[in-house]
Amino acid sequence: MSLRLCVESAVTISPSVPRKPKYPNPDGVSKATLKMRLLKRLKCTTKFERELWCDGAQLVAGVDEVGRGALFGPVVAGAVILDPKYRIKGLRDSKLLPRERRETLAARIKDHCIAWSIAAVDVARIDQLNIYHATRLAMLEAVKALNPRPDCLLIDAMKLDLDLRQKAIIHGDALSASIAAASIVAKVERDAMISAWDPIFPAYKLASNKGYRSPAHIAALKQYGPSPLHRQSFYPVWNAASPQEALAFMLEEETETTEDGAHEEHGVVLD
Repeated sequence: MSLRLCVESAVTISPSVPRKPKYPNPDGVSKATLKMRLLKRLKCTTKFERELWCDGAQLVAGVDEVGRGALFGPVVAGAVILDPKYRIKGLRDSKLLPRERRETLAARIKDHCIAWSIAAVDVARIDQLNIYHATRLAMLEAVKALNPRPDCLLIDAMKLDLDLRQKAIIHGDALSASIAAASIVAKVERDAMISAWDPIFPAYKLASNKGYRSPAHIAALKQYGPSPLHRQSFYPVWNAASPQEALAFMLEEETETTEDGAHEEHGVVLD
């Protein structure tokens, strides 16, 4: 009896643990939907670029990636140095733009910017490094490919191992015109890459989902297993059925390479 009283007393006098406050979500929508609503409210301007130009920077590059959360295909980074004398209207986060508008803007960016570049890191490197480091690598290669070399970087929520002045901006592709431009050219490039694989892997509906998670994509993974170009380190992929066998043309290339090596060993040069 005394033991019960002690326990009840302890429970009564123990301080209550404060609970983490919940953010208002009256509609009960997903976090992704809430994020999209936030991005639509943000205004994309050249504010950050103007601050750097006024501070002496001449070649400010925006850097961003696309495909970080996809299940299939490479992660792609873009880097763009906008011309301060030429304003490109309509720049904003590539996720908020319809395909036709993205493609129009990508062409305009390439025509009127000082420099632009694209870099991709394939699925093998993604699985080897993890997606965070693969994304950093793609961004790094995109910046290195710029000509002329930038003297300052604006990057979407990340910093790179480069001896350059840098500013990481949360939601940078929705706030900075340079980062938005990089996002647009990278998105258009990656979408074209993935769509080109759709006839090879029709079961995954890549032309419509661009390698991202969708009900049809997940269903195909469960039914057919992942393709050789799926990211094996991502949960929906490694948790799916057995992987598909190597494609016929991959085996043909491997055979041709082996045969070429055998001919070279015997001093035969192939035309």
